[in-house]
Amino acid sequence: MALLTHLLACAFGMGSWVAINGLWVELPLLVTVLPEQWDLPSYITIIIQMANVGPLFVTLMHRFRPGLLKEVAVIYVVVSVGVVACLLLAFLWNYTSPIAGRPHSTAFLLLTFFLALVDCTSSVTFLPFMMQLQPQYLTTFFIGEGLSGLIPALIALGQGSGISRCANVTRVVNITTGNETVESTIFHLETHYLPANFSTLLFFLLMTLMMLACLLAFFFLARQPKVWELSQQHLFPSSIVLSSFDQIADEGADSRLSGGCPCPKDAKGPRDILPEKVSYPLDKLTFIYLLITWVSALTNGVLPSVQSYSCLPYGNTAYHLAATLSSMANPLACIVAMLLPGRSLALLGSLTMAGTGFGAYNMAIAVMSPCPLLQQSQWGDVTIVLSWVLFTGTLSYVKVMAGVILRSRSRSALVWYGAVEQLGSLLGALLMFPLVNVYGFFKSADYCSLQCPA
Repeated sequence: MALLTHLLACAFGMGSWVAINGLWVELPLLVTVLPEQWDLPSYITIIIQMANVGPLFVTLMHRFRPGLLKEVAVIYVVVSVGVVACLLLAFLWNYTSPIAGRPHSTAFLLLTFFLALVDCTSSVTFLPFMMQLQPQYLTTFFIGEGLSGLIPALIALGQGSGISRCANVTRVVNITTGNETVESTIFHLETHYLPANFSTLLFFLLMTLMMLACLLAFFFLARQPKVWELSQQHLFPSSIVLSSFDQIADEGADSRLSGGCPCPKDAKGPRDILPEKVSYPLDKLTFIYLLITWVSALTNGVLPSVQSYSCLPYGNTAYHLAATLSSMANPLACIVAMLLPGRSLALLGSLTMAGTGFGAYNMAIAVMSPCPLLQQSQWGDVTIVLSWVLFTGTLSYVKVMAGVILRSRSRSALVWYGAVEQLGSLLGALLMFPLVNVYGFFKSADYCSLQCPA
């Protein structure tokens, strides 16, 4: 039974961000087809932040009308919308229409909004729901959340999305000098994209199946018996708490504490079920939430907007590997967090600084596009891919451990975790969108026809 619940929690967590992660790993193919091209990542980033109306609504309802919003019903609606949006995206992703005289992928961008609405709202609904289950299932949920990046990445690797080669193209042109016209042959390199091993239609249909798996897993999780647990915030405003429960010895009291269900004498008591309560003063709690905000701004807003600019100057293969392998780094970080948990705030702060350093390198390369450092060297390709993987891995570990710390406090702490995560993402996207799309701060170019100084 415990193994089955772990599998259900994993499948449930997998649906939290699988749709948007699927879009990110499919980008190397999408930027070659859709009219937005290299600017497409920044469009996706700002659309994801517009979808923060979902978590904002849920958070405000929790704050001003607690108990009115039924969490289970909200999750059913959210995941069902994700299934339908994924299915429609499979058939309509390349539909374009003119806006202000320029073609735009209207269907893709609109459906991306609904997928983002689903995934953003999951940040403030899925985690609080996991409070109903025993604490060990939260880490499994985070592993599933990481798999929402890993599985689409593996599918994209098998698809070979966006892989290209430089082809030598010959053209014959007529050159007229005076009254004489002479034919001349011109040789130049062009980027030729290799056909994918399977279509984008099939890719998005596979994402639809993963959303269906999430919906089915939640159906069974919602029917699991709820674990009796204490919320420091709502039940015990005083800190003189749990020890008094040890004095309650009679079976009737145990029955009332566990929600009216008689327990066998050898059943685990509240102390065995509950995680160790970790109490942090206000300044340390503020530090944790600031870490979450900063990390979310970098991983969900700032750096994704410029990934194409930092990777494509090294070629489509580098972009493809950076997009897919960095997605794999997320679940690996979750597994490391499960095996080697580190609650030290000094450790989390140090990892945040290291991840920020890798992010700064990625941003510097994007600023130098289309002629960054080590462009003509294989070391450039290796460095940019490795930098993206380490950036994602270190900051993913920080986010997971911050969630574990806050899980030990109360359900409300996890709701605010989701809220500040989306706030950070929003601030990062609002900063980057004008730089990329309005002011044209970042430059694109065809990798095969670049003319960069040696």
